[in-house]
Amino acid sequence: VQLQASGGGLVQPGGSLRLSCAASGIIFDINVMAWYRQAPGKQRELVATITSTGTPNYADSVKGRFTISRDNAKNTVSLQMNNLQAEDTAVYYCNAAIRTHSRSSRSDYWGQGTQVTVSS
Repeated sequence: VQLQASGGGLVQPGGSLRLSCAASGIIFDINVMAWYRQAPGKQRELVATITSTGTPNYADSVKGRFTISRDNAKNTVSLQMNNLQAEDTAVYYCNAAIRTHSRSSRSDYWGQGTQVTVSS
């Protein structure tokens, strides 16, 4: 199983970016999908999660600005980020809890990370 993230880049304060992440390989089902981020010198933090039925949850710091969504048919998760601020600068990682077979336990898989830089 691989998770491939894309969509990062450089944006000015107040701007928007959309991150996407696609899971591929042998996948039986995917439970929770999530986005994390890690800023320089800081620990990785949870940004948003979304359940298999589409229920989202957000870190307080991004509520009202970020929207997480998923497409179960395509095994993808996206993060729409609006009104970006300098403090949102970080490497963003997608994460998914995946079963590869009906009798296997779920394992956490991570994307490779995509850089988001908010700067004027």
